[in-house]
Amino acid sequence: MVHLKDEGVFDEPVDKIWRFLQANEDHEHKSIKMSKVLEQNDKGMTVQAEMKGPDGAMRMETLKMTFNPPKGFTIETVTGVMKGTKHTHTYTAMGNKTKVEVEGDFYGEGMDEKAIRAAALAMFAEVFEEDRAALKNFK
Repeated sequence: MVHLKDEGVFDEPVDKIWRFLQANEDHEHKSIKMSKVLEQNDKGMTVQAEMKGPDGAMRMETLKMTFNPPKGFTIETVTGVMKGTKHTHTYTAMGNKTKVEVEGDFYGEGMDEKAIRAAALAMFAEVFEEDRAALKNFK
């Protein structure tokens, strides 16, 4: 298990980011493909998703997502290679910009701490850049 904390700043206001996070048709990632909603309620949802692993292979995992609008959300990996991983994304308004902080505990079946850390940080960097690019065109 590796405890990680990372942060970044979006050049967009927090209300736009929250609308973007809820816009399924506009919010996509290369390494995370939502495939099936297993359960949904007013607090969040549990989904099956294809997740790209550190080796580049896509694997099915079950993710439980809990929303706390507009402050953030938590994702817990319930099944799959990263089972037990749980991280919270917290958004802080900074005028027309928004700071995002990600913190949590990460697991990786068959991976040492160095590999888990590298995989998690690489995924966050990729997802952050995809979101930053998509937000520029999001209305």
